[in-house]
Amino acid sequence: MPQIPEKIQELTVGQLSARSGAAVSALHFYETKGLISSRRTSGNQRRYSRDTLRRVAFIRAAQRVGIPLATIREALAELPEGRTPTRADWARMSQLWRAELDARIEQLAKLRDTLTDCIGCGCLSMKNCVLSNPDDIFGQRVVGSRLLPEHRRQDRPGA
Repeated sequence: MPQIPEKIQELTVGQLSARSGAAVSALHFYETKGLISSRRTSGNQRRYSRDTLRRVAFIRAAQRVGIPLATIREALAELPEGRTPTRADWARMSQLWRAELDARIEQLAKLRDTLTDCIGCGCLSMKNCVLSNPDDIFGQRVVGSRLLPEHRRQDRPGA
């Protein structure tokens, strides 16, 4: 990993990319989404403060565990004066995200355990299809992968 001298307080996008492991395009994307910020030089080049490294590390760690960028942005926006997250911030935010992650893990485990029921079908219109109708909420009333709004179903003969 390239070392950046301590005296350098601002990084180019290339330096930030090399040090953080994030592609330049990803850094530009993070910036357009309001996750990181830069200042522009007189030559219109981006310069990132050194603490952006920690912010990018925070974003990438959150993404790796499945946290959506919108949720990450909300969490970062709560920090005073847009400061870089600390270890305590990460602990607090990860605790808040735990229930969401647990629900996703449960959903994926359920899908994994019932996936073999769909492998041979391919039609996604089975009465109890776990992909198109998870938890089969309406399986007692209708068949198929698409549900019509209540008012449209009542207008049809035989519905």
